Amino acid sequence: MTTPPRKPASASRTKSAVDPAAAERTRTARGWLHTAHFLMSAPQLEHLPQIDLPEIAFVGRSNAGKSTAINTLTQQTRLAFASKTPGRTQHINLFGVGKQKVDDAVLADLPGYGYAAVPREAKLRWQRVMGNYLMTRENLRGVVLMCDPRLGLTELDEILLEVIRPRVEQGLKFLVLLTKADKLTRSEGAKVLSIVRLQAGGGEVKLFSALKQQGVDEAAELLWRWTHPEEPGQAGEPGPAAQGD
Repeated sequence: MTTPPRKPASASRTKSAVDPAAAERTRTARGWLHTAHFLMSAPQLEHLPQIDLPEIAFVGRSNAGKSTAINTLTQQTRLAFASKTPGRTQHINLFGVGKQKVDDAVLADLPGYGYAAVPREAKLRWQRVMGNYLMTRENLRGVVLMCDPRLGLTELDEILLEVIRPRVEQGLKFLVLLTKADKLTRSEGAKVLSIVRLQAGGGEVKLFSALKQQGVDEAAELLWRWTHPEEPGQAGEPGPAAQGD
């Protein structure tokens, strides 16, 4: 009896590996973030204008890779600037995002915190500014916390998470990006991911590497969903125009 030839084992895997809907979501999110452009810089919270658009704040310790992550997500090289002296950038920078030159969201780059060389008075002032921003900014839709996975969540990171926890319980989104993940082995990455997920208390946690583009697509799609919760086709369904007459 002749046994019929078996299909190559890779055939079904290859077919399922390419998800057109997922590829389209990634393309949409990355293209959207690439439109990011500078809006303004504010030295104090009261100088920030009230904007009727969803806002996503990027926060983190100095040297956690915040500027690099923002530039990687937006596919730009000099959108966010990293000071040569960590802790010296003391302004809130706003970037508009939106296709066809019509902004539909704002990215807020907050000053890095925790750098030892910054005077104590300046540290306290910016801790108050950030706390007030995170607790009172009405259009704040989500928070992205940058964390060096080799250090894990520090005391200041945990304080920040406690500050936003009441708003998280009310629906504020937050994501912890474990930057510089390329410096970890696979087992180290899995371990720190598990630990920080427990510490984050319900927020999203992802390994992220600008060098290897690890986690970039996933983070971009998450930011897109936060700011476009009712956008047609987000779960793979076609929008009304694509459904035919």
